[in-house]
Parts: sequence; structure tokens; C-alpha cells
Amino acid sequence: MRILGIETSCDETAAAVVENGKTVLSSTVFSQVEVHKKFGGVVPELASRHHLERIGPCIQAAMETAAVGFRDLDGIAVTNGPGLVGPLLVGVSTAKAISFAHHLPLLAVNHLEGHIESVWLEHGEIPLPGLALIVSGGHTSLYRTRGPGDYRILAETRDDAAGEAFDKVAKLLGFDYPGGPIIDRLARRGNPRAVPLPVARMSDGSLDFSFSGIKTAVLRYCQANSIKPQDDPDNPSQQVLDLLASFQSTVVENLIQRVRKAVRIERSASVLVSGGVACNSLLRERFRELARKDRFRFYCPSPDLSLDNAAMVAAVGARHLREGRIAGLDLNAEPNLRLGKKLDRQSRRKRP
Repeated sequence: MRILGIETSCDETAAAVVENGKTVLSSTVFSQVEVHKKFGGVVPELASRHHLERIGPCIQAAMETAAVGFRDLDGIAVTNGPGLVGPLLVGVSTAKAISFAHHLPLLAVNHLEGHIESVWLEHGEIPLPGLALIVSGGHTSLYRTRGPGDYRILAETRDDAAGEAFDKVAKLLGFDYPGGPIIDRLARRGNPRAVPLPVARMSDGSLDFSFSGIKTAVLRYCQANSIKPQDDPDNPSQQVLDLLASFQSTVVENLIQRVRKAVRIERSASVLVSGGVACNSLLRERFRELARKDRFRFYCPSPDLSLDNAAMVAAVGARHLREGRIAGLDLNAEPNLRLGKKLDRQSRRKRP
């Protein structure tokens, strides 16, 4: 079974061919970072235009690398949400056209489900039940999972996503977009205990995340200490390095502590972490330490599969095809598409 996957939910144009839902024959990603860098974030209209220009060459490159033609495919999988509506429509429209022209099953894939199942794609069998943390520029959500396709929401962000906070803090200090990798690199030269920053706590006792407060705290610290955007982003002041290290450490500990609590409540055998922020070196290090201490298995995809890609979309599409979940040609983009239902507080309480 060979599935062509298409991913255009944000600013990466991606196509991939995956065999039997397990073997990546090709994975092509055309990045738009240079397009959006000057604006400090993704401009939806520009993203849509560049997807239109690149989607054809991207699919062609993926199929040539995999050495397949349309006759060799068993289905077309495409991200139909969540994401930016314009970019999503480019991918969905392209997939529908290919499906119609070549009489191939159309498979609609939730972007978040793709991120979670990128872990299975890379690591194979995983001890269950597990927790799946998606942490990226647009999403910060924690799920309980008992296998591919079985997801219940334990927690989600109430305001900014973690990756969004990284990007906004970087922009505040004069660094390029995307800010996450830059902060990760520079924070290694700073003192993570130098600047006390707040960790949000929910008054209702939920595990939900919040990152708007820490972003505001960084802004107030900069104002109080007359810190301005850095003239030389490669060599910021030690004060800024300490601030970045403290910010990153606080965000990571926020994630770690909530997951740790959820592991105990759900008696989880494994934790799966995916999404762009999963590339953060401190986040990976702290999860490895926690896994050893609390005796659960930790899984994280390689950077290529952590960032937006189409291999994860094709892998989920293969499962949908096996389950007979075929989409119609009336498929539309769903920018606010959700994954799973949220568990209530009673069902999250620790069992005796």
C-alpha cells in the first residue's frame, strides 16, 4: 500500500510517499522561512501564494524520489485541518484534483493526529496506555492514547501555544523568525535561574497550559531593565542570555510538570512528544531525565518528523484507508478542526 501525503497547513509545502504506513519512500519539504522572516511570523496570504507555486514541484520531487507514478499509488492523504484556511485549501484542492483525475481514494487527515502518529512511524510499537504531547507554534495539547486513532484530550493551552511564546519573545528581543531554534542555541550560554518568571496555575485544578503570562513577564522585565532589541543577534548581552535561558527553562518545566502529573493520574507506560518545539534540546533532555526517574518510556521523533511534514500525513492516511475511512470530493478545509474529546475532571482523578 503506497500513499501520497500532502501537507500545507501553515508555511511548509510538503509531500511524501509512505509504503504500508511504515516505510518512508520519500519526504520532500519546501520551507517558506525566508519569505516570512522579515515579518517576524507567518503571513497567511503570502503562505497561500507560495503553496500554489510550490505544491506541484513538491509532489513531483516526492514521487520521483520514491520512484513511483500515480498508477503505483493506492490513495491520496491530505491535511484538511487545523491550520490556516488559505494554505489548507491549496493542499485539499490539489489532493481532490489528483483523486478525481486518477481515481484514487481521498483520505482526510487531522494535522494533530499526524504529529502524534509520527512517533509510531519512526519507533514502531510503543507501550500503552500512553500520553501524547503536541507542542508547536500553533498547538500545545496533551492527549491520553491507547493506540493510533484513540485520543482523548487531557489538557490544552488556554491562550498562546508554547512555540508561539518562543517566537514572540524572540521577536521582542530582535531575533529572526522562527525564534525557537535561536533561543535554544543562545540559552545554552545563559543562567536559567537568573530571572524568576511565573508558571501559570489553573484555579480549577486542571492540567491546562498557559503561556501568555510568561510572555508578558519577559516584556515587563525588558522594560524595567531597559533591554532593547539586540544590535548583534549572534552576540547578545549576558543579561539577555540569562533572560533567554530563564524563559526557556520555565516553559520547559511548565510542560514537564503537567505531563508528570498526568503520567501519575493515568498510570501511563509511555510519553510521546511531537511538534516543532519537540526539537528543543532542553525539552528532550528533561523528558529523558523524567522518564528514567518516573519509569516510563519516552519517545520523540527525529527533527525531520517533528516539524511539519507529509510523511506523517501519509502514515495516518494508510490507516484510514485500511479502516475504510474515505473522504468525498466535497472535502473542505477545516481551520479549527479538533482531535478527540476532552475528559472531564472526574475522569482524570487518580484511580484508587
